[in-house]
Amino acid sequence: MHNPQKIVEMFEENIAEYTGAKYAVSCDNCTNALRMCCEYYEVGDVTIPARTYLSVPQSIIQAGGSVIFNDYDWHGIYQLYPYPIYDAAKRLTSGMYLSGTLMCLSFGIKKPLKVGKGGMILTDSKEAYEFLKKKRWSGRTENVPMHEDQMEFLGYNSYITPEWAARGLMLLGVYPEHAEDQTEGYPDLRNYKLYG
Repeated sequence: MHNPQKIVEMFEENIAEYTGAKYAVSCDNCTNALRMCCEYYEVGDVTIPARTYLSVPQSIIQAGGSVIFNDYDWHGIYQLYPYPIYDAAKRLTSGMYLSGTLMCLSFGIKKPLKVGKGGMILTDSKEAYEFLKKKRWSGRTENVPMHEDQMEFLGYNSYITPEWAARGLMLLGVYPEHAEDQTEGYPDLRNYKLYG
């Protein structure tokens, strides 16, 4: 019998090749991708645009960081400054990967590759790749039975399912080589008491 996890690996490999990244780590959504990247870098103060999706500052705070909102326009992608973490939820195009970074993608129904659910982290760092693979799978090592594995750190139950990955593979097969960034107006998050 074939392991259904192979579909997930195929999806990761295809996204990595399309974007120009060495590695891609799938997960259940971009929000959790950002949080795991923030935990990898053990973030402190993080500057992000004031107009972005409301879960982005939550991911930073949940990872132990503090949020500084800034006024600037962005299209498709922005940095969680000063860290080499990028929220690329509104961009998916060939060769987009920026060397030396962790770039987080979204496959939500309103995003470029409309899988309906899911996310991905692009990287060229083997160390980050191995950490993030374990982090998204409850700290577990892939292909090691749970009763034989020794987890080194806490993780999340944040993997993408083979069904989502299969849909992503099908959609990627007809996706354009060059795609424009998405634009969408977000409210100013400084107006929410939660972040005030």
